[in-house]
Amino acid sequence: MEYILIQLVNGLCQGSIYALMAIGYASIVGVVGLVTFAYGEVMMVGAFAAYYTFLYLADNILLGVVASFAASAVIGFLVHKVCYEKFFDKPRHIPLICTIGFSMLVKNLAQIFFGANTKATPQVVKNFFIDLGPVRINAVQVTIVATVIALSITLYLVFNKTKLGIRLRAVSQNREAAALVGINVKRTALLGNCLGCGLGGIAGLLLAVYYQSLSPTMGSTFGNKAFASSVVGGMTSIPWAAGGGVMIGVIENIGTSFLPNSYRDVFAFVFLFIVLLIRPEGLSKKKGIRP
Repeated sequence: MEYILIQLVNGLCQGSIYALMAIGYASIVGVVGLVTFAYGEVMMVGAFAAYYTFLYLADNILLGVVASFAASAVIGFLVHKVCYEKFFDKPRHIPLICTIGFSMLVKNLAQIFFGANTKATPQVVKNFFIDLGPVRINAVQVTIVATVIALSITLYLVFNKTKLGIRLRAVSQNREAAALVGINVKRTALLGNCLGCGLGGIAGLLLAVYYQSLSPTMGSTFGNKAFASSVVGGMTSIPWAAGGGVMIGVIENIGTSFLPNSYRDVFAFVFLFIVLLIRPEGLSKKKGIRP
């Protein structure tokens, strides 16, 4: 029983990272209206931006968050310009194929510039422990959960208390109506994509800190899990996408209590398959971003 509780805590911590990944993904799909398969590489770039910040500037987690967000937002800008902007009125498979090509390009360039080997993440969180009965929570877990909660609150305030948030929500719900009231739809979609990619970059940083390693190929698996979490939540619902990420993280860790760790990814996608069998529209039916 004690081991199950420990795995549950690990699952909540890992699930909070998946939740942040899913929040960023749902933001992109909600505002841009298109699915991306370059999201994993966006997270990978964010992780490497933080890694080199730790290596050459300072072992400061906040500085790493800023660096990862900025680098991934830039990649998001490029994805939007190359893969989305010219194809909004085209069949959806065209921008989808473009994101696949962009993903392959970024992954291979990363292997050239960063090297193909896995790198160890510097220890940027001072080690301490919190004992909650039989469960011990370490500093990395506390930092990750606190970071995700802080970012979620910030995102909620942005979407509900700022003019930018109102524009993003309007575009996510009805592009034509948003344009009629004077909103620059293309610019707002660009900002939404950069915001979602920036959040993905921070998630990449948290993954690197959690696993104490990163590599140019790390984006493939985690990009798929971000997609799976968003699908569970109905693709565009931020709260349900976050919930989907937490559920996948918990199911993965509880599952590995009974089966080998090599089955970790199997649990995530079997859960997705079951959800889609029961509710093909995901856990949320409504369209548009709903923070």
